[in-house]
Amino acid sequence: MSEETNKEMSFLEHLEVLRWHLVRSFGSVFVFAILAFVFKGFVFDTIILAPSSPEFFTNRLLCELADKLNMPLLCINQMPLNLQNIKMSGQFTTHIWVSFVAGIVVAFPYIFFEFWRFIRPALYQNEINNSRGAIFFASTLFSIGILFAYYIICPLSVHFLGTYQVSDQVENIVNLGSYISTITSIVLAGGIIFELPIFIYFLAKVGLVTSSFLIKYRKHSIVVALLLAAIITPPDVISQLLVCFPLIILYESGILIAKRLEKKKNQTSTLAKA
Repeated sequence: MSEETNKEMSFLEHLEVLRWHLVRSFGSVFVFAILAFVFKGFVFDTIILAPSSPEFFTNRLLCELADKLNMPLLCINQMPLNLQNIKMSGQFTTHIWVSFVAGIVVAFPYIFFEFWRFIRPALYQNEINNSRGAIFFASTLFSIGILFAYYIICPLSVHFLGTYQVSDQVENIVNLGSYISTITSIVLAGGIIFELPIFIYFLAKVGLVTSSFLIKYRKHSIVVALLLAAIITPPDVISQLLVCFPLIILYESGILIAKRLEKKKNQTSTLAKA
């Protein structure tokens, strides 16, 4: 194990160390949440409300593609949503909630760094060496998931849910809180789901899953991917497939990661026997 574990720590000492890691993590979220609260114009007008605007990057790109392919259905979100607030404190509580979520998203790399610092003393030196770059890859995958959900899934979800009607006599006037919860849940779900290779890495590292196990249940994983896609996207086929395909790719990446770990373990055991 690393030098930091040369001295045995009691259970209470471990709890004290964990407490300070949590304090620093929550502190980073709090700092970024305050910044998001202060710059509400940028957070709401430029980021949160943007997917519903005709000027949003994805909306403009799809409309240009619709013109070239002569497929009008591809052009989405050309009529801005009619958002309303029906509670006295609705906008203020929404402002606080969005600031908190923004704090978590921006502080995620540091939160993962604190988690890594907590488990690092329990690892052997070779495990530490093999895990180098974990923070970078976890943060990168989380960011890619956030961007994928924001630029691909959010505009499609806003268009489908915002324009869907059971009757022409019913007008869609969306509540602000409903819109915000939809956007934030999709974005956070995207970031978490893209962490799948990291989860598989740690599970394979401790021996809870193997590449053969993952291959055996590959068909089951496709069903789970379809279910997850159905949960975090509106009930239209295009959005569900756009989420399902990356999930399958991430799962296959996890299989390759598990195989690589097993190969290293076999090489290490062979050298030890020699």
